[in-house]
Amino acid sequence: MVVIRLARGGAKKRPFFNIVATDSRNRRDGRFIERIGFYNPMASGAEVSLRIAADRLAHWEGVGAQLSPTVARLVAQQKPAA
Repeated sequence: MVVIRLARGGAKKRPFFNIVATDSRNRRDGRFIERIGFYNPMASGAEVSLRIAADRLAHWEGVGAQLSPTVARLVAQQKPAA
């Protein structure tokens, strides 16, 4: 099953997450099919903290991909702002 979830990157104590479409059997930070966006919880000032390609998200949901609970929360958080 394809799942859309966060893959952690960044330095120690400075998390940065890519939002990726991947097979659910792959490791969290391992191989993925496509990078859909990013989430930077440490963003401050004018930095962008969340960016998701809405067209690619709609594509993957259309072919049956499931959102992880955290990604679902981030998507819902972004919708009113957009």
